[in-house]
Amino acid sequence: MTMPTNDLHAEFFAAAPPGELPRAPLRLSCVVPVYDEQANLANFVQALAASVQALTTDFEILVVNDGSRDGTHRLAMELVQQLPVRYLALSRNFGKEAALTAGIDHARGNVVLLIDGDFQHPLELLPQMRDLWQLGYDMVYGVIADRGAESGAKRLGTQLFYRLMNSGSSVKLPPNAGDFRWMDRKVADALKALPERQRFMKGLYAWVGFKTAALSFVPQDRAAGESSFSLRRLGALALLGLTSFTTLPLRVWSVAGVVVALLALAYGSWILVDTWLFGADLAGWPTLAAGIMLFSGVQLTSIGILGEYIGRIYDEVKQRPCYLIARDEDRSPLRDDAR
Repeated sequence: MTMPTNDLHAEFFAAAPPGELPRAPLRLSCVVPVYDEQANLANFVQALAASVQALTTDFEILVVNDGSRDGTHRLAMELVQQLPVRYLALSRNFGKEAALTAGIDHARGNVVLLIDGDFQHPLELLPQMRDLWQLGYDMVYGVIADRGAESGAKRLGTQLFYRLMNSGSSVKLPPNAGDFRWMDRKVADALKALPERQRFMKGLYAWVGFKTAALSFVPQDRAAGESSFSLRRLGALALLGLTSFTTLPLRVWSVAGVVVALLALAYGSWILVDTWLFGADLAGWPTLAAGIMLFSGVQLTSIGILGEYIGRIYDEVKQRPCYLIARDEDRSPLRDDAR
């Protein structure tokens, strides 16, 4: 088989195992988070089942409905009667990170596959993911090789986000890696053991470590419908990641505060010398007003950044669950005692 050789992600690869490792027979749990995917769900789950059956007959598909407002619930209930599907309906829209967490928490296989239900993650990569797992890799993740179809603003924002994350945190995030992942049971158990409720999954994947490999892919077009991830929601997710895994914004504004203070000290010294040499006058009111506005802006911005971190602490100490399940329809053939 062909080993992953993407130079961009070479620093994130663990040392390649010397050869194929003994693995238990594959029992695969496919976690599919969905939100308003009525147009795609039935066709996707059937296509996923067909692809997975070529790898193992011992599998389950966990459809996690993240508070959809369309006919996703009705379709999922029908699929439960036809395929080895376990259907989890969350009590409301908690967000994709919570839906992924719910799927990982309830997966019962010795391997967990995370895959979107809109056909953008290529099913053709599943055999390669399986082969790399059998070689000893504990987590295989997909890397977007081409973002040409995305808007310029989204591409620029993505580049800036990864640059900020990897320059201010000891946990390095592989650029352009997403939630398309094949994970050994030990990785899933490690993710389940992490206690935080405000979960930024891309950071958690990197934090737990283990032997990892990357596979490049070009996202396919959605078979139907539109993505629910707007720039606003992506921005909120990026802010969650920055405040969860790096203190870089705090450090930047600490440095900015020192620089502004030094400039103010230098300006004050210049005024003192000028007054001593040439006497006082009434000039300088515009400078004073501009200075007050500058300092006020710096202070309010720094307080806002500090408030984001305090807000994360506030959310964590309340210890509310990150999701609630309204309905659990279980027709999966997998059981915990057979793991």
